[in-house]
Amino acid sequence: MLKITKFGGSSVADARQFRKIKKIIEADPDRKYVVVSAPGRRFSSDPKLTDLLYLLDAHRQYHVDASNVFQSIKERFMEIKTELDLKPPIEKERDALYTNLNQLSQAEIVSRGEYFCAKLMAEYLGFPFVDAKDVIRFRLDKTIDWDATRAKLETKTAQFSNFVMPGFYGATSHDQIQVFSRGGGDISGSILAQCLDADVYENWTDVSGFLMADPTIVENPEPITHITYSELRELSYMGASVLHEEAIFPVKEKNIPIHILNTNRPQDFGTIIQERTKYKAPYSITGIAGKTGFMSIYIYKKHMSNEVGYMRKVLSILEDYNVSIEHIPSGIDSFTIVIQEKDIEDRLYEMLARIKKELKPAEIRTQDKIALISTVGKSMSARPGTSGKLFGALGQNDINILMIAQGSDEINITVGVSEEDFKKTIHVIYDTFVQEEELL
Repeated sequence: MLKITKFGGSSVADARQFRKIKKIIEADPDRKYVVVSAPGRRFSSDPKLTDLLYLLDAHRQYHVDASNVFQSIKERFMEIKTELDLKPPIEKERDALYTNLNQLSQAEIVSRGEYFCAKLMAEYLGFPFVDAKDVIRFRLDKTIDWDATRAKLETKTAQFSNFVMPGFYGATSHDQIQVFSRGGGDISGSILAQCLDADVYENWTDVSGFLMADPTIVENPEPITHITYSELRELSYMGASVLHEEAIFPVKEKNIPIHILNTNRPQDFGTIIQERTKYKAPYSITGIAGKTGFMSIYIYKKHMSNEVGYMRKVLSILEDYNVSIEHIPSGIDSFTIVIQEKDIEDRLYEMLARIKKELKPAEIRTQDKIALISTVGKSMSARPGTSGKLFGALGQNDINILMIAQGSDEINITVGVSEEDFKKTIHVIYDTFVQEEELL
């Protein structure tokens, strides 16, 4: 069996975390290829290494003395190296980073957190170091060049039976450093898993996988031991985030499972993410997630259904204001557009005035302070009465539903409620589908 292991920033925050990783790697000989992030926070007020590197670059751009920032970066790496008694001479390269700061791109500067962390980790584990820029290849449009990446990985795996690689970055065909978005180390591990046809992609972090609800709202929610990629996308979009969502796509096609595990509690089962599985879920839903900060725009016009392109014209106006649409519940002669309040800020009245002027609706009204809660579960569509059970429970608890949306794949039911009912709604749904089903 081949396992790709990726360790996030909290897992490599200090020497104590490095020791935990060594025990994890040594416990399973199938863990051959390791990807690491830059060191994260050691405590709540501690800056992440990558944040310090972005700050270093900002000082460079604005010609501000960056010596104090660089000193903090040096100390983080030296603390790890000294405590673990590591020997790799990273000092010369590290100091060259500061000396040549004005000649480096932002991408190269901010990628050094992963680079130096991987060098130290490789020394500590006794594994070879492989630089991501020699493996991960980007096209000019910043997408992955899969053929080139696969070929370079095949060369490296033929040369080394195991290695440590920094996450978060790769290189263009011209050998220029290119980074992913923040959290992109997850993507790096996923790319290795896809190209090497791994049996499992282990993603080690500081939580034991996903929970069925937000633990700050529901006390001790049940863990999600198995979840599909599509269910995860739905929950992640509504705020349940443990894994960079782009990390799903490289492994989804090959149905390679992603196993979310906790570096601090390696004995916990965690969560397995896999689209096609024989696992039978214990509940009719998989999880609940939600967010506040939405508003709706209701538009009514008599005989709207006979007017071709009316909705498209409204949406094109919103597009002109760069407003993203969350949901569009519709009727015969009306529809409602749900958007995030932060997306419109002080442009709302200008946007509404334009809709009135150009499209002349009979009625247009708005409602703010809306919360959206998604109930997600692949097995919901096979269980008659799920929607009725959900809506009935909310009604019995005096929760007014402002809007309803259900995906065409029937794995997600989203309801809009007043923000003051946000936590109550999540509690009611959880009690209805988890606690009550446990008693059956």
